[in-house]
Amino acid sequence: MLINIGFGNAVNSAKIMAVISPLSAPAKRMITSAKETGKFIDATQGRKTKAVIVLDNDSILLSALQPETITKRFNEYGIAPERISEEEVD
Repeated sequence: MLINIGFGNAVNSAKIMAVISPLSAPAKRMITSAKETGKFIDATQGRKTKAVIVLDNDSILLSALQPETITKRFNEYGIAPERISEEEVD
């Protein structure tokens, strides 16, 4: 299922590992590393980055939507992280 991450952009919900704030030092290091390795996708449409989405193939996706907004969209479609069993995570 595709989740809208703002401004006409969408991401496959099955590929998302985490949605985090871009303000922490580790998030900034992840963004820098992804740019250097070519695993960086900027979906902000030139706006301020408000969420960093970590994908299962180690790619980093930037969004101009708040992490809470993206999480809310997961909840609306019934694919909230808390509904994933521990067996599925391993």
